[in-house]
Amino acid sequence: MTGTVREITPDVDAGAVLAGAQFIDAFCVEVGARQLSAREACTRMVVHGPRWVDALTRLRNLLVKPLGLKTSGEGAPAPHGMIGLFPVLSETPERLIAGFDDYHLDFRVVVDVAGDAADQQVTLTTLVRTNNLLGRTYLALIVPFHKLVARSMMADIAQPAR
Repeated sequence: MTGTVREITPDVDAGAVLAGAQFIDAFCVEVGARQLSAREACTRMVVHGPRWVDALTRLRNLLVKPLGLKTSGEGAPAPHGMIGLFPVLSETPERLIAGFDDYHLDFRVVVDVAGDAADQQVTLTTLVRTNNLLGRTYLALIVPFHKLVARSMMADIAQPAR
């Protein structure tokens, strides 16, 4: 069903993407005949996503900056450039992996596109490996917001381009 975001069982090799990840989830949405590359899908989610997500990100950055946590991946290795705050670590037309490592946790997002010209789907998988108590606490607090944000960004890409 086009436009319906579903939480699905993650289908990535977690060991290859982020060995030791303690959290992994995935969401999928059908985008119909719209042909998107993984970069286009990721850009639509991150750069052109819902405005309230941008506001929530700014609030998060204000709250965590005094703790010494990164507010973006600026300066991290980005062999394929940046999309919004995220360094792109690897990329093909069908899969993009972005993310960076921080003091409290390391994370990756994987954007996959699959299907044929008449019925394409986009999957967003998030992986997190915590590094200490602060990371475990942060992850426990952020998971409900993460799921809401991921669903909203995925629903947004199913809509026609703005």
